[in-house]
Amino acid sequence: MEYRYLGKSGFKVPALGFGAGTFGGQGPLFSAWGNTDVAGARRIVDICLDAGVNLFDTADVYSSGASESILGAALKGRRDRAIVSTKLSLRMGDGPNDAGSSRQHLIEGVDAALKRLATDHIDILQLHAFDAMTPVEQVVQTLDGLVRAGKVRYIGVSNFSGWQLMKSLAAADRLGAERYVANQTYYSLIGRDYEWELMPLGIDQGVGAIVWSPLGWGRLTGKVRRGRPLPAGSRLHDTESFAPPVEQERLYRVVDAMDEVAEETGKTLPQIALNWLLTRPTVASVLIGARDEAQLQQNLGALGWKLNAAQLAKLDAASAVTPPYPYYPYWNGQFSERSPVAV
Repeated sequence: MEYRYLGKSGFKVPALGFGAGTFGGQGPLFSAWGNTDVAGARRIVDICLDAGVNLFDTADVYSSGASESILGAALKGRRDRAIVSTKLSLRMGDGPNDAGSSRQHLIEGVDAALKRLATDHIDILQLHAFDAMTPVEQVVQTLDGLVRAGKVRYIGVSNFSGWQLMKSLAAADRLGAERYVANQTYYSLIGRDYEWELMPLGIDQGVGAIVWSPLGWGRLTGKVRRGRPLPAGSRLHDTESFAPPVEQERLYRVVDAMDEVAEETGKTLPQIALNWLLTRPTVASVLIGARDEAQLQQNLGALGWKLNAAQLAKLDAASAVTPPYPYYPYWNGQFSERSPVAV
């Protein structure tokens, strides 16, 4: 396993982490993802740890807390071998303060997550969304207090825009508080918006990317193809309304390019999609999911080999999209030959 620094934290994480959204199987979205129980989770954790995949990511809203509880049970007796990452700030109840990043919700949410995870600390805590109603100064000071109390080791965000993240980092610097070092973000061959603003910000500010849905919400598995109906067993039947949007012809163009690379390398489409991400700037860890051992073992095959320059260029060209203003003039070098990020 390759281990990479998480931004400028000095903390190393594995190039591949495991996303535990498949644990629990409660609710319309997460039941479609998977319904792994404690016994199944222990087996998955066994395989991951043996392969060096020691980062396990979950969230309080995943199956209404069941994912955290099952992960905690699966890690019993070997918590010291794992990096536990979780997220909070999305709604977890009907009360007026059961959502957001207020001091009350953050403190209560962390204490509840610690109980479900059966641990005394969270290695990486990320805010699941930006809370525009709570001052960023209050948020970063509260998180700083949780770090100082030993309940949290490192902090990050998820689903923030560039200005939201930068405003938060500036507030932390001004107050002498802990800085965000992780950005759990959507990034894939069919979802490259991360590159327009968040990637340059990550390079400049030392924030590492932890990538979620690297297979484009299951669209890059090879099962979705031009001229074919969606397979009967695809989870997209139940979850596509939750998925990041993609233009269908662009998806097919990317899959065609991946097919050519697969023919050259002998690798599967998911392995190619994951390997491509691991070549991108700021990417610290890519989260893989699995509903069974076979899926997990296949995803682990994304490591130990490299796409060559021609194959990377082919995938880059097929997946490219013109960024919106004001990014595109910098992207194609109209304003300056000094691009903000080498892509």
